[in-house]
Amino acid sequence: MSRLEIILSAMLTLSVIFNIGIFIYARAAVVRLLSVSEELGDLQQMVDSFTEHLDTIYNLEMFYGDQTLQSLVKHAKSLDEQLETFEYIYSLTEEESTEELTEEELLNDLTTTD
Repeated sequence: MSRLEIILSAMLTLSVIFNIGIFIYARAAVVRLLSVSEELGDLQQMVDSFTEHLDTIYNLEMFYGDQTLQSLVKHAKSLDEQLETFEYIYSLTEEESTEELTEEELLNDLTTTD
């Protein structure tokens, strides 16, 4: 083997190792991003539920007009609006789960009609 062949073989080996490392890192980063996306979606749903529950309590006759509950409702709604700015992140996983649900519904429909 000539010196050029040895250098080219070493460069090829380093390039392959580097590309494998980049692939592993990118895959791990995507997995973490999807995990964060799911958690933000869950947080958004919890805040929505809390806001609706609080609004329902505030609209009861016994609590209607209570300033403390009114400010708490405003605070919950502002938190909900702030979390909506992250919708582009948690919408990544919502689209996938909607597609999975549609596929599951189709399978259930096929098994129940037989």
